Amino acid sequence: MLYFVFATGRCNLRCWYCGGSFSPEVVPWEVEYRVEDLARFIEEDEEEAVVAFYGGEPLLNPGFIEEVLDKVPAKQFVIQTNGLLVKELSAKRWRMFDTVLLSIDGRPHVTDFYRGRGVYEKVVSAAHYLRGIGFEGDLVARMAVSEQSNIYEEVAHLLSLGVFDHVHWQLDVVWSDRWRDFEGWLKASYLLGVEKLASLWVSKLVKGRVLGIAPFLGIYRALATGCCEKPPCGSGRSSFAVLTNGKVIACPIAVDASWAYLGDIWTAKPSLIRNAFSIGEPCTSCEEYEVCGGRCLYAYKERLWGEEGFRKICLATKHTIAQVRKHLRLINDLLESEVVERHQLLYPIYNNTIEIIP
Repeated sequence: MLYFVFATGRCNLRCWYCGGSFSPEVVPWEVEYRVEDLARFIEEDEEEAVVAFYGGEPLLNPGFIEEVLDKVPAKQFVIQTNGLLVKELSAKRWRMFDTVLLSIDGRPHVTDFYRGRGVYEKVVSAAHYLRGIGFEGDLVARMAVSEQSNIYEEVAHLLSLGVFDHVHWQLDVVWSDRWRDFEGWLKASYLLGVEKLASLWVSKLVKGRVLGIAPFLGIYRALATGCCEKPPCGSGRSSFAVLTNGKVIACPIAVDASWAYLGDIWTAKPSLIRNAFSIGEPCTSCEEYEVCGGRCLYAYKERLWGEEGFRKICLATKHTIAQVRKHLRLINDLLESEVVERHQLLYPIYNNTIEIIP
């Protein structure tokens, strides 16, 4: 199981789409439990655990991270960070991580528009710093995508830097009321950009190079194996979050949703909360359900854009899946002729917090 462990509710940025820190009344800025209690909770899990540090900005609490690294029995450690404070942990600590996700939204002007002036340069420097101190794990550029974004240009740019293993993006559509014309942006920019990106991905596959475009790889994995977590992030089924006050919730963004609350680290049992939620209609009747898996538990439960808005997001999902599906025969031919190897395409091999479906 995957456990998102909040290190703090505080953040050192105020990004355009989230506004910065959580209210300390909802997610306290200090951890209010003993790490030994967290370790005991996770030790009760019969399956191997993945611990992902989350926030707020988790590197605002490096001492807590170090203590968890030392005391909590996890097979893999993951962190999602804005990258501005990477030197708060030593090289030895960074080499204990399997996956590091750095928040960056694409080209310099786009990243700085969303996250603040100078952030792009600092994040890229952080990526090179991590490689320079010997981090050999999976370095992921984790993007948020909205109206300022050109999906092809942003992803292609991040791949061109040569420092990220994978690029993943999430559409800023779950709670955002800032869109001027989401549907127009989809048709004029995003859908065409995804097509162009898929063409780039396939053109490199033909030459034996697998670009780390996480949504394409995750969708291919679902199509090739017939295996798709529902929802693909695992929220409420094989993925849970522990807030700084010890509360256990189904989804790390559902910090104030009563439906997501499942107890706390002193009373909840991993074996009992596993598979606590499931996706229903309209997703289960959809022809792409076995690949999409319902996309996002929070979006499914909240429907903040209403039923019509919920289905508009589905257009983007179905289009992205179609771009991979239409190249399946070519990909299989490349595998058969050993131009690429199957293991290169089966990503992620465990839930490393990549949601797969944007």
